[in-house]
Amino acid sequence: MFTGIVEELGEIAAREDLSDAARFTVRGPIVTTDAHHGDSIAVNGVCLTVVDLRPGEFTVDVMAETLNRSSLSDLAPGSKVNLERAMPANGRFGGHIVQGHVDGTGRVLSVSPSENWTVVRIGVPAKLTRYLVEKGSITVDGVSLTVSAVGGEGDDSWFEISLIPTTLAETNLGATRPGTVVNLEVDVIAKYVERLHLGQSADVAGAK
Repeated sequence: MFTGIVEELGEIAAREDLSDAARFTVRGPIVTTDAHHGDSIAVNGVCLTVVDLRPGEFTVDVMAETLNRSSLSDLAPGSKVNLERAMPANGRFGGHIVQGHVDGTGRVLSVSPSENWTVVRIGVPAKLTRYLVEKGSITVDGVSLTVSAVGGEGDDSWFEISLIPTTLAETNLGATRPGTVVNLEVDVIAKYVERLHLGQSADVAGAK
């Protein structure tokens, strides 16, 4: 499990495309300080398994399913990526519950800078809008953020996030531009609540 508090802005050092997967070597001096073979590290919000280590770098294998469902397919040598190690049981819970299981991708629609923060509007798949509420949590490229606005409907649905200078400087969200594709993970609690509600509705219907 992760919390969406990015530890390091890493960089893709190499990419090898395989028949049904891709192998990435990621440069991350901080997250590799205590990493071991088999550990989980979130790369742009996607939980990946370390398969090889060398000083300051780690290698992960990404299957086609993950490439098709996330923005990792767009990564190339030199791409900046948000990195976070899995949270230890005695760690500080700084963000919100993040599984590293991407629910879909969004596309940046606009970036509106102001004096003290930047508002980013992101187009979201219609199937995810039911999990979004103002002041609720959303993970964007592995960053735990608060939804500041929700709007649109159907294929034109969107939400906004407000980014402080620290987030802009220490994550790859500082380089987002209209058209940038980002990984989205909605709050897992909302998904469980929906599932429980549907189950209760079915039980009530069956009891009639």
